[in-house]
Amino acid sequence: MALPATIYRVAIDLADLDRGCYARLETTAARHPSETAERLVTRLLAYALCHHEELGFTKGICAGDEPDLWSREADGRVREWIEVGLPDAERLRKASRHAGRVVLVASGSGLRRWLEQHQAKLASVSNLTILALDADFIGRLAASLERAVNWSLTVTEGTLYLTRGTETLEAPLHLIQGER
Repeated sequence: MALPATIYRVAIDLADLDRGCYARLETTAARHPSETAERLVTRLLAYALCHHEELGFTKGICAGDEPDLWSREADGRVREWIEVGLPDAERLRKASRHAGRVVLVASGSGLRRWLEQHQAKLASVSNLTILALDADFIGRLAASLERAVNWSLTVTEGTLYLTRGTETLEAPLHLIQGER
């Protein structure tokens, strides 16, 4: 018998001064049994960092041909394709041919090596944005992840300020390629 997904109730008070986006985000997110807490935290941050009204979660890990988040046109075409982690560069190139915009929110202990191997190959992809998050920041959030996520996230001048309870964490948001 397969293990069920774990459901998280998420509330994020977003103040993204860099994009002029202010919203109260309330959603649920399913964590597949094979998904790490770090990956889930990165998906939630990607949802906030790229937020707009049409953005939504996909089946994610369960559907290998879908991104982690996306928005679609009325006719079904993919407007925005958002991946998290350190995917294969060819997956991003393929997505860039089928979506108006592709965003990678990269994080993980192998980020530096991934960039060394793939950044030059991806530099010519004009509709690709790569944002990088510090793995230690993600790890600290994942270490105390609860089923009810209640964050206040402020983004200003390329820095994230995330408050949960009485603790505020700070981390840089690195723009590696493209436009935020």
